[in-house]
Amino acid sequence: MCTGWCEKRCATVGGGRGRGRITSLDFYSWLCVSLLFSALPGQATPQCPDRCHCAWDTFTVVCSDAGLREIPEGIPPETVSLHLERNYIRSIPESAFSHLVHLQDLYLSDNRIETLSTGALLHLGPKLRLLDLSYNQLRHASREEFGSTRAKTRLFHNPWHCDCTLQELMETLNLEAETVNEIICKSSVRGVGEGGRWEDPGSQGEHAGQPLVKLLDSGVNFCSLQRKTTDVAMLVTMFVWFFMVIVYVVYYVRQNQAEARRHLEYLKSLPSPRKTPTETDTLSTGF
Repeated sequence: MCTGWCEKRCATVGGGRGRGRITSLDFYSWLCVSLLFSALPGQATPQCPDRCHCAWDTFTVVCSDAGLREIPEGIPPETVSLHLERNYIRSIPESAFSHLVHLQDLYLSDNRIETLSTGALLHLGPKLRLLDLSYNQLRHASREEFGSTRAKTRLFHNPWHCDCTLQELMETLNLEAETVNEIICKSSVRGVGEGGRWEDPGSQGEHAGQPLVKLLDSGVNFCSLQRKTTDVAMLVTMFVWFFMVIVYVVYYVRQNQAEARRHLEYLKSLPSPRKTPTETDTLSTGF
């Protein structure tokens, strides 16, 4: 339809002569070609997620300060840089970024993220250069949640609980050097001499308030500390069970002795059976 209309216009304009008519011909040809290209399939502009702004020239999706409570749906698969800062996101589902194979920069700072689903960041490809999880509410994290990413990672300003699992994670991540000293232990695993949680529930461990990296550099090993604590707990548990077994055996023996004594006294209290005269007794009486 557009082609026929263009041919008519070209014939009409081409019927005359002069510079002005040639200019009109060029204009209508350009207009028709533009309409044809806009009608071709696959040329439509991708949709931008709700409450987000998209820059298609740089493949950047900006959803900062959008009041989001979860990862938005409909993020274009071509996205290279994704900004989700300063929202109210609390968790990251496992499949949140599974389709973003071209993602290079992921900004998740200043949210309320408390948990990472197992494998939540596994789908992020090797192209990822920056992962920002600073200023959140993360206390625990493991290598299984981050996978094998080599992106520069920001984890500062989170209320971390420093233990063996977090130590192993720190040893595998490519932490941002400028912020690594700001990863502070809000609490830490308890040492052997610190007592049990039931004794002092308000205590957060002797390493609370100290930078994790400096603790590790000074020789603190949360993994060996945790194993020692576990060994002591096992010994205490075994001792308690052993003590309970001894108490039960003593009680059982005493109870049986009392029962046996009562049974013996009962037998003694029974009347003696009368002796039946035998033939021998009769003969001795006759003599």
